[in-house]
Amino acid sequence: MNQHLPIAVIGAGPVGLAAAAHLLERGLEPVIFEAGASAGAAIEQWRHIRLFSPWRFNLDAAAVRLLEPRGWKSPRPTALPYGGELVDDYLTPLAELQPIASRLKTGARVIAVTRAGLDKTHVRDRDTAPFLVRVEHGDEVRDYTVSAVIDASGTWSTRNPLGTSGLPAIGEERAAERITSPLPDVSGRDLTAFAGRRVLVVGAGHSAANTLISLAQLAKEAPETRILWAVRGASAEKVYGGGDADGLPARGQLGSRLRRLVESGTIELHTSFGIRSLTDSEDGVTITSGDGRSLVADVVVPCTGFRPDLDMLRELRLDLDPAVEAPTELGPLIDPEFHSCGTVPPHGAMVLAHPEKNFYIVGMKSYGRAPTFLLATGYEQVRSVSAALAGDQLAADTVHLELPETGICSSDAGTSCDVPAVAPLAPQLAASGCCSTPEPSFVGFPTGLAHGRSGS
Repeated sequence: MNQHLPIAVIGAGPVGLAAAAHLLERGLEPVIFEAGASAGAAIEQWRHIRLFSPWRFNLDAAAVRLLEPRGWKSPRPTALPYGGELVDDYLTPLAELQPIASRLKTGARVIAVTRAGLDKTHVRDRDTAPFLVRVEHGDEVRDYTVSAVIDASGTWSTRNPLGTSGLPAIGEERAAERITSPLPDVSGRDLTAFAGRRVLVVGAGHSAANTLISLAQLAKEAPETRILWAVRGASAEKVYGGGDADGLPARGQLGSRLRRLVESGTIELHTSFGIRSLTDSEDGVTITSGDGRSLVADVVVPCTGFRPDLDMLRELRLDLDPAVEAPTELGPLIDPEFHSCGTVPPHGAMVLAHPEKNFYIVGMKSYGRAPTFLLATGYEQVRSVSAALAGDQLAADTVHLELPETGICSSDAGTSCDVPAVAPLAPQLAASGCCSTPEPSFVGFPTGLAHGRSGS
């Protein structure tokens, strides 16, 4: 590896910034590319969500070592942070530190990674050739030459479609205006899109549970709101989770509360509902299942999980599990059929390696389509990868991680294994005179990601 060239880190989320911190500790030079306007841009879109995992699982050790000498105070380790707190109290201060800020390029979307002067078919001198990272900055496209690449770009921008068979449902693109983001702020900035309307939530994981519980709270203040829930499986038992036995108590509360809302009729559950088509009209969108049943809604919330964007890596030699699209060695370790967030064994550079030397996919993207990712897992990944790139193979191979016993890690959440509390209703609804203080509630977004597969 050419020590005179920087190492590209793609993504300035928690794992990307942790990677940069570990590289700096090793005396290596990172250059960080973030497609959004600021660090943690994806988390900004779900800042109203509270994580299941407490702060102690969400802070990277190298990042903390970088922050503390500058006067940063660590949050209470046992507190459950909102996404917004993760950004405001951790990622933003970290990104503003001179060692990070001077190496961080925002509004910089990586559109391709390759070997300088070599396409995918060329073998000779491949391992010693530097990488070329093509980056789009607004209207300008620029190529960067780097010695190694750590892809921590996540999966937030590439959600799974609503349809079955891994394809968009017929009419899904035409009905796009009826389909929201995966984790809308039901009781906050997006309230007017939901109050008093027919809302269909699609998916069987923590993202779905999150939104459903927020909608139930909204329905107390706007009784005309109708809540429909469609899952592809024959039941919603996986979403209800481990209850009181769950190693992450907030997630157990989430499942128990959701079960009560379904049993009371507040939420109308439709099982074995694989979506075949969407037909938009002035009266709403008609969602039809493969067996001919149909539902009509004004708004559809897609909690169908995410998949990695591999297009920008087309010129690299990757070794990916054919099922979950994770590195081949990692695939069996994270298969959601057999593993929950807390049962995935610790792993590092050796497991994450590809035939393309000095290229690693880390963080949520390393899990491909599997929904069992935890931030703590990503931090251990980048510690090991940084050690490997620094030539410290012993440290790279010595992996360790203490995770909570997480019971069932559901299959349709959206970015990790964590949780949110319903926020006070927005001023728009309060002004209508029907607003009361919502009861405390936990809704769940995982930092051990449970935005899993739409087929559960």
